[in-house]
Amino acid sequence: MDDIEVPKYFLCPISLQITKDPVTATTGITYDRESIEQWLLTYKNTSCPVTQQPLPPESDLTPNHTLRRLIQSWCTENASLGVDRIPTPKPSLDKSHFFKLIKQLQQPGSNIKALQKLDFLAAKNERNRKFMVETGVPKALLSFIVNCFEEISNQGLAEALRVLVFIRIPLAEAKIFLQEYNDQIIKSLIWVLGCEFKPQVMVKSHAVLALKTMIQAASSGFLERLEPPFFEMITGVLKQTTTVSQQGMNAALHALLIACPWGRNRLMMVESGAVSALIELELGIPEKRTTELILGILFHLCCCADGRAEFLSHKGGLAVVTKRIMKVSPTADDRAVFILSLISKFVATNPVLEEMVEVGTVTKLCMLLQVDSTAPYLKSKAMGILRSHTDEWRKFPCIDKTFHKIKIYRI
Repeated sequence: MDDIEVPKYFLCPISLQITKDPVTATTGITYDRESIEQWLLTYKNTSCPVTQQPLPPESDLTPNHTLRRLIQSWCTENASLGVDRIPTPKPSLDKSHFFKLIKQLQQPGSNIKALQKLDFLAAKNERNRKFMVETGVPKALLSFIVNCFEEISNQGLAEALRVLVFIRIPLAEAKIFLQEYNDQIIKSLIWVLGCEFKPQVMVKSHAVLALKTMIQAASSGFLERLEPPFFEMITGVLKQTTTVSQQGMNAALHALLIACPWGRNRLMMVESGAVSALIELELGIPEKRTTELILGILFHLCCCADGRAEFLSHKGGLAVVTKRIMKVSPTADDRAVFILSLISKFVATNPVLEEMVEVGTVTKLCMLLQVDSTAPYLKSKAMGILRSHTDEWRKFPCIDKTFHKIKIYRI
């Protein structure tokens, strides 16, 4: 095969491979269907790769039967040289096919087969996933999950959740679903997290991803009414890190962060053990985005007295937050310094101030002041922490010298 010269017009301009399903775009250039659909739908490009002329995602792609027959004929003639014959492509599915599958999904006798078909088609290409969204498959799948919850049946849940992750629930559709079903989908997804599956990691990760999307779409009034089981189950996910993927873990953290602005929610998080779980998770030195989410949630939880008490009761709390300053990202620096500011302002007992010296908090804040790239507002916040406890910290010789060097005096 390597020694055979393939006619240039048989090759897709994108993949540079023999075209299996040639289609011609409105610009007159022929591509392999899979390559051009990926170009338009997955990568969201809006121009023809060859001519650079406008080519919207909704552009018609006309099958080039003449070229396909020529390619098939050439493959047959060169079969003895190791060239595989390219089969005639099956007709592309249209929206009516997905409407039929939605009807089957709503019927007890055919819903599992419909789910399996949707699972296969969603994994196949972006075009199918686009049609699924346009025909209302996300809503149908969410309804199926709610029905499973109401009937206490986990049959088909794995497929339903996998398809939802493949096609990504549009926020607009999620909002409408929440209005129609109130909190039933949240309760259903929380229930899924408490079920046992094989493989468990994949199913629970998909459930958390779906849950995050629904929380993102929820109104303020809805988020104010979240109940303890929601926070208990999400905290349980944080504690059992082997039950979800890294993507699932970040989704769980994101869901908590969205719910943080309401004091009632913060209290329920603290009561569920979230503070300790977050600190333990951070002690495992997670990836950058995970750290940013953890510190963001800890900041909100430290805004309440119970949260600060839980934070300080963990021996690694101050140490791990201090260690992350100037090690992760400007976002992490911001959240870490604001956490320390809350501790400094509301619970600066002598033991706490001594611990801040022992774990290097004071030294790290001094270092932050000397870095040119530190944002002015963050330098001001760090300076405020240092000045507010100058007298106590000057009792430590090493700190006193540092304070003199960078001119920190009590105000």
